[in-house]
Amino acid sequence: MITKEQVNSFIEKIPPEPKVLNETFALLRAGELSKAAKVAENGLALKAYLKNIVNKPIYGFKNEVSDISQIFGILGVSLSQQNVYNYMISLLSPKKWILFKLNSHLFYELQANLSKKWQIILEHLKIEDKEIYAAVSLLPASIIVTEALFNQKIADVNLLRSTKALDYNTILVRLCGIDLFDICSQIAKKWEMNENISKIVQAASGVKPSDDEKINLLGKWMHLLLFYELSNPLFIEAGLNDFIDFQIEYINDIYEEFSSLMEIE
Repeated sequence: MITKEQVNSFIEKIPPEPKVLNETFALLRAGELSKAAKVAENGLALKAYLKNIVNKPIYGFKNEVSDISQIFGILGVSLSQQNVYNYMISLLSPKKWILFKLNSHLFYELQANLSKKWQIILEHLKIEDKEIYAAVSLLPASIIVTEALFNQKIADVNLLRSTKALDYNTILVRLCGIDLFDICSQIAKKWEMNENISKIVQAASGVKPSDDEKINLLGKWMHLLLFYELSNPLFIEAGLNDFIDFQIEYINDIYEEFSSLMEIE
């Protein structure tokens, strides 16, 4: 069994927002892109991460973008804030992946793809809330959590996978009584994200719909986006295709709309 103490211990290892990130977030929330960029310049690791992410092919820039002021200017407030959250999630990423066949390059690729497509979805839905843009950053966190917790019980996990063909989320529930989305909610609370972010992530599980119509709709889009992205051959090869159980009935009413939007993208 993976005990709740082990889960809590992992959550406690999640780094708090360092001073540079605190100041950057405060300025981004105030819409001060220029000032936020000047502060972010002092975080060398943050600067390198943002440069790496924004120059991924999915962003479509022909020339390399390296200046933080330029990066923030191109992304705007919502996407700049989202990518700073992505950086914080990346701090949890293991140096060596064991359960999943991932590395830092593939993980950053996943973050960039999810972020860009979540932006497309929110623009399609005409949603401008900066906090909601940041919600998608928690999905890769659930992959890191799975890797970290299951490496402690890798033999048990492989046995359950081979004999019962269970998805990783179901295995986590069986081993410790909470799921990946519960853990992502804990991360959101630790970082003092808007409480609606936790609700959206929970709804994205596909089995815990919200009574709030708007939150539930966003949960459906996020659930579908996660499966769409993990069906990428790169991530299938990495072992992420059986991450959680796809709830087709949950997203049935938006499936065609989602498919059409991704075709345009």
